[in-house]
Amino acid sequence: MKYAYQYRLCPTSQQKAMLNHWLRVCQYWYNRMLGERFDWWEQNRCPVNACPLICHLPELKERPNYYSQKRQLPDIKDDLVLVKHSGELLNFSELYSTILQNVCKRVDKAFERFIRGDYNGKRSGKPRFKGGSRYRTMVFDGADDAWMKFCTINGEWLFMTLPKVGLLQVRTHRPIPDGATLKQALVTKKADGWYISLILSDPTVPEFNPDEIIPTWENSLGIDAVLHEDTYLATSDGEKLPSLKPLRKNEAKKASLQSKRNARKKGSHRRRKLAKQEGRLGQRIARSRKDFQYKTAHKLRRTGKKVFFVEKLNLKGLSKRNNPKQAEDGTYLPNGQSAKSGLNKSWNDAAFGQFFSILEYIAAKAGAVVIEKDPAYTSQLLAYRDEFVFTDCSIREYWDEQEKLWVDRDINAAINLKRLGLDVFPSIKRRRGNPVVVASITNSTSKEVLTALRSIRSPRSIA
Repeated sequence: MKYAYQYRLCPTSQQKAMLNHWLRVCQYWYNRMLGERFDWWEQNRCPVNACPLICHLPELKERPNYYSQKRQLPDIKDDLVLVKHSGELLNFSELYSTILQNVCKRVDKAFERFIRGDYNGKRSGKPRFKGGSRYRTMVFDGADDAWMKFCTINGEWLFMTLPKVGLLQVRTHRPIPDGATLKQALVTKKADGWYISLILSDPTVPEFNPDEIIPTWENSLGIDAVLHEDTYLATSDGEKLPSLKPLRKNEAKKASLQSKRNARKKGSHRRRKLAKQEGRLGQRIARSRKDFQYKTAHKLRRTGKKVFFVEKLNLKGLSKRNNPKQAEDGTYLPNGQSAKSGLNKSWNDAAFGQFFSILEYIAAKAGAVVIEKDPAYTSQLLAYRDEFVFTDCSIREYWDEQEKLWVDRDINAAINLKRLGLDVFPSIKRRRGNPVVVASITNSTSKEVLTALRSIRSPRSIA
């Protein structure tokens, strides 16, 4: 089994300058190879819906691939490479050979996903050229245990010998497991310094093959993603988990740094200093969000449930801009984008896609599974009676006179997700624009739902 451990790297000033130069060479080589791919893509195709009757096609070129581009490296290493737009001289011979070969592999993978798709047939977007701040990682292939030099300094330090770099000090905040062998090393530049990721292989750790789990009412949990006030998630057990909102809490500070940075002259020392401060603030926001999501996932795992039913959200569509509205005279009408921009920011700040991935990882280690379900009508229909109540987002609670019960909208939606996963949610179709229940077995679970709802102590029931 393979796994990765990441540690803080402490290079000297000379080593930092060398690694920065290596990143610049990798960035240039990546953009150059990607440009060759785009040239081939544009010159060797002709649109069938816009092709003239008489057209001249250029001479077809051989398609660049991983091997043809990698074969250019020996000739490039013979002399310095001049970057025309900046006048830089880049020395390719200084770099460890596998780093440049891995850059070729990255370009090949990114371009193939663009024109063909991955193993599922899903195509990615058009690859972008990398700026100085977007290319941050170098891969050292062929690593082995001889690269690691253990030295105990209060039990916190390790020395790594990287080819052509030398001896590097590594802060080991956790020990490397016994029996693990080093297979690969990745050096990454982040906003607060350099890091190294060690890809370790341990044959003594078996591959995890989870047993098949049959979901029941007792061993399953429905989870509704809530984006309202200070609530992050609602569960079918009647619990509401609070949200962190790291971006919202640091929004004013981030805007202040951005305005100060934009006021400085481009290329100046002060502008670069403010850009570093902004980068470190963004890093703290991302790290606090991820830490909060791991803690929330572990809290859900400690419930002892074996199946977690979550919403299958279209996050790209939820954070999309509204379509513009244009009048007959050509002017643009208000389309509600001002209010939608704040909602988009809240969706991005919540990062439910990242959270569900973390929850799936944590659940798998505990022998549980996460199953996505289409949440259509789960937030509108009462969980114990076939009645559409929460038809407006402003309705957060509902008083049922018949049952003498306050029903929370989000907890009701979480219970409906659980019913959907257990195949006891009714079949719903739209007739004349209105949802209508076609087939229902709600009565089979109404007793359990009412028991769960009555066990919740809502503020209204206490009053």
